[in-house]
Amino acid sequence: MPNPSPFSRRAARAFHAAGAALCLALLGACGSAPPDTISLPSKQAGPVVQHGDVDVKSIEWKRTKPHCKGDTCPRIEVDSVAFPAIPRLTQLIDHVLAYMTGTDQRLRGPYETLDEYADWFWKTAQPGDATDFKASVKDTVGDIIAIELHTQQYFAGAAHGIPATQYLNWQRTPGRVLALDEAIIPGRHDQYTAALRKVYDQWLARNDDAKRDPAGYARAFPFEESDNFALTRDGVVVKFDAYSIAPYSYGEPELTIPYDALVGVFKPEFLPKK
Repeated sequence: MPNPSPFSRRAARAFHAAGAALCLALLGACGSAPPDTISLPSKQAGPVVQHGDVDVKSIEWKRTKPHCKGDTCPRIEVDSVAFPAIPRLTQLIDHVLAYMTGTDQRLRGPYETLDEYADWFWKTAQPGDATDFKASVKDTVGDIIAIELHTQQYFAGAAHGIPATQYLNWQRTPGRVLALDEAIIPGRHDQYTAALRKVYDQWLARNDDAKRDPAGYARAFPFEESDNFALTRDGVVVKFDAYSIAPYSYGEPELTIPYDALVGVFKPEFLPKK
């Protein structure tokens, strides 16, 4: 089993380390009112559609570097969502998508929104560089709107793009993001880890690379916990960074913990009612 490249590991660790800071940033961002103007103007929004009982607008735009001509012009593409009745959530999605571009926080540019990112990107991008931003509603369950945010960055000369995915679980009543430890009964985190490990072991048993060389796979891609989760009707979906528990060809693996395995682990209000 070949070891992943040092660059791959560095990028994965950067995104993983950003996770805890991201949760704190999200909770802080939810405490302030949205500005009068955000980076997802209504003129770019599509018609309102319903996802469950939530009104959602699609936001789509594609731009290349101003005054640039040719096939290698730096490019930005956005396929996102806005919530007409929840402007704070719309603002938060815009902010977090921009935040997720920081593969190295020390080198991250001075931007907080997609429009600010675009201004910075046009000044710094090399020919062939590109960034894709995507956001969608993964599910709506009770008071929770689960959002999936995804970025893909392409750097000229790199073998492939750098992906990152972040789930947000928006609580409609308090108007804030739910963190994993807030969903878990105090003192039961070890039981959550055990439930995650069980579905991981089941996934690993179907993994052809792991079956071919179990010891080598375990050295290269050991089990690790992830707090990147989404509450869905089918269970708690847990997302892992690329290179964390599998080679790049596996993408960003996700595992689903059934709610039955979380009875007595998750607080009752975050479990489906019988």
